[in-house]
Amino acid sequence: MKTIFPYHHILIVCSVNTARSRIAEGFLKDFFLKLGLHVDITSGGIASNARDGMLISMDAKLAMEEVGIKLSENALSYDLKKHPELFEMADLILTLTHQHKTEIDAFFNTNNKEILTIKEFAGEHGDIDDPSMKELEGFRSARDEIIDYLMKGLNKYEL
Repeated sequence: MKTIFPYHHILIVCSVNTARSRIAEGFLKDFFLKLGLHVDITSGGIASNARDGMLISMDAKLAMEEVGIKLSENALSYDLKKHPELFEMADLILTLTHQHKTEIDAFFNTNNKEILTIKEFAGEHGDIDDPSMKELEGFRSARDEIIDYLMKGLNKYEL
């Protein structure tokens, strides 16, 4: 039996917030917009090399344009360690890897927030690998995997 979608603000976390998390953010924003549902979607990076102000990967933008989703031309990365308010506002945190969950636990007081990898959200296990240095085909593969697992997770709800 499906349940009503209980989340109002989703934070997507990856390493540096220039590729995978932006792909997931773009997909979810488009998904909820098309349904006419107001769910805030944000993203950020948690790794030690995350920085504010990095440009979003051109390959991530191109891969998303291929499925009809345009990522913002002027979007810049967020280092979550400098923006704890993004973490505090979220009622669901989705990470790309188990390592990202570990890094969140080390940096934030999680206050029993729901923190899942995208594959755990879908009821499965594992990580979604970083497509960096794998050219556009690697980003397409990551995009398809992200969308597939997000849809599996979303299908558990009445939407």
